[in-house]
Amino acid sequence: MSSFVLASAQRCLGCRACEVACVMAHNQQRHPLTPQGFLPRVRVVKSVGARNAVSCHQCESAPCQASCPVAVISRRDGVIQVAQSGCIGCKSCELACPFGVMQVVVDDDESGVQALKCDLCEGREGGPACVAECPTGAIALMTPQWLGAQGKARRQQAASGKGLAPTRPVTAEQLLAAIAPRSEPAKREAAERRQDSQEIVLAFDAKQAQTQAERCLSCGTHSICEWTCPLHNPIPRWLERARHQGEQAAVELLHQTNCLPEVTGRVCPQDRLCEGACTLRDEGGAVTIGNLERYVADQALDQGWRPDLSDVVATGKRVAVIGAGPAGLACADRLARAGVAVTVFDRHPEIGGLLTFGIPAFKLDKSLLARRREIFSAMGITFELNCEVGRDIALPQLLTQYDALFVGVGTYRAMRAGIPNEEASGVCAALPYLIGYTRREMGLEASPAWPLRDMAGQRVVVLGGGDTAMDCVRTALRQRAQEVTCAYRRDEANMPGSKKEVKHAREEGASFEFNVQPLAFETDDQGQLTGVRMLRTRMGEPDAQGRRRPEPIPDSEFILAADAAIVAFGFHPHALPWLEEMGVSLTRDGRIQASVTSPRPYQTSHPQIFAGGDAVRGADLVVTAMAEGQHAARGILDYLGVVTRP
Repeated sequence: MSSFVLASAQRCLGCRACEVACVMAHNQQRHPLTPQGFLPRVRVVKSVGARNAVSCHQCESAPCQASCPVAVISRRDGVIQVAQSGCIGCKSCELACPFGVMQVVVDDDESGVQALKCDLCEGREGGPACVAECPTGAIALMTPQWLGAQGKARRQQAASGKGLAPTRPVTAEQLLAAIAPRSEPAKREAAERRQDSQEIVLAFDAKQAQTQAERCLSCGTHSICEWTCPLHNPIPRWLERARHQGEQAAVELLHQTNCLPEVTGRVCPQDRLCEGACTLRDEGGAVTIGNLERYVADQALDQGWRPDLSDVVATGKRVAVIGAGPAGLACADRLARAGVAVTVFDRHPEIGGLLTFGIPAFKLDKSLLARRREIFSAMGITFELNCEVGRDIALPQLLTQYDALFVGVGTYRAMRAGIPNEEASGVCAALPYLIGYTRREMGLEASPAWPLRDMAGQRVVVLGGGDTAMDCVRTALRQRAQEVTCAYRRDEANMPGSKKEVKHAREEGASFEFNVQPLAFETDDQGQLTGVRMLRTRMGEPDAQGRRRPEPIPDSEFILAADAAIVAFGFHPHALPWLEEMGVSLTRDGRIQASVTSPRPYQTSHPQIFAGGDAVRGADLVVTAMAEGQHAARGILDYLGVVTRP
């Protein structure tokens, strides 16, 4: 008889720890480099009021084996195994499997194909990883010996005349019912916070933080929230440290994967990442990971915690990092910890890139980046600010002076609306508007590139539905605009931005026009904006990314009155002629060509130059840029021949 894994629906939390354990067991205990690499051979299935893990039953008369036309599926030591090198991807096994657990996967580059199924973690010491990592013991390995022992125990019970004694393990429902409800930190009143640029969300106090941290179920050694975080922060483990060892022990662990926890705790869209994947999300609310990260980082840094690099040995290698945004800072942090001398160049007068100049202070206090610069400097990282590569210093000079370069310059070129009168007085792009406002708040002078635009007393229309659009909406409200309307071409459910930002904007007095598409900017005889001509839309069929397309409604045009309009449609890569001159390949839309799956992650066509963040990926999240900076640091260390501790 074959062995197989079986899960108890009564005890299954639906936490997906088994999936994560399975993937890492088949990937040398590492997280896959891309989401496409997350291919568990055990799957958690959820429906209303029920959840369970499903995997291969290693059928005695295996239909997958019988169906394979090239005989690459066979039984070995009682386990159905697939010889991947001979798989032709015909999917006969996938169709034949009665449990729907066989998965045929084609490689991203279509160079190969695999038929994936549970192999009971063949060769793994300790047996199947899913069994070992299930936090409630819901998954067990069914062996002939185990089944024989169960049968013997039941026969003895029956023979005793006492009948079968019912076993009543703690169920998942009972465990989940005992968890305290989610609690959010307090916010300043909307009327008050509209009057200044101070942060609007207040910090947890110690009791609140402890109560909320205790809600974590600690779903396995590597949890699904950890996997969903692009930085793979070990969330349950640092929460455990915070509960039992204090904030400094927790932040020490946090810094192994995240050099800016006080920032990501504030600006990361946790509802789309770690909190969105939390086991408790539909069971009383996800753990408040973001606010706990903010609390732990703030407390530890206020108490004087600083990274300890006393055991770092200098390598004699030097690396220049171009761009002091999230990608550049994350790369510099990893290199400094490996003993590399790092100099960071940036055209702005403070570090952070768009963290400092593109995200308003009511979301991210600018003193946090100033303190972080002091911390980085104490780690040995040198900053050359107000210094633009290609203008103040030439790239060939850097290539001569440094052993390797990392380019993390972000994307600054606004995506245009492409409609008539876009150059009219009163129309502006989102990023220059936000940077101009932030520079004024920081006491810096306005410049032609970043002019200050005052929206006081004006009717403002913001075009777009992402987080940048919400930043513009809420900034205009703080400038005492007469009214502010966000206009978006899809419905609210399909907005790409954070739901909490939309909620904050509404609380502060913003209006929303959904399912409207701009056709033209209307102007008076002097060329001054008077309104935006709109066309109403309805939601149609999904596009290639799965989002429903907006379809125009005939004869539905109208004019939305406006004295000012801010276009927040996203960003394109800006021109990098100094990089192209050195032979670095760019994509057709201007992004730097580099990949995490390269032999040396994020190495460009110029072997001495690496790149990451928005300049490679396109406009994305802070945490994805940081993750790419960290991966690039790994590639740079390999290029330099620097051996790091595992």
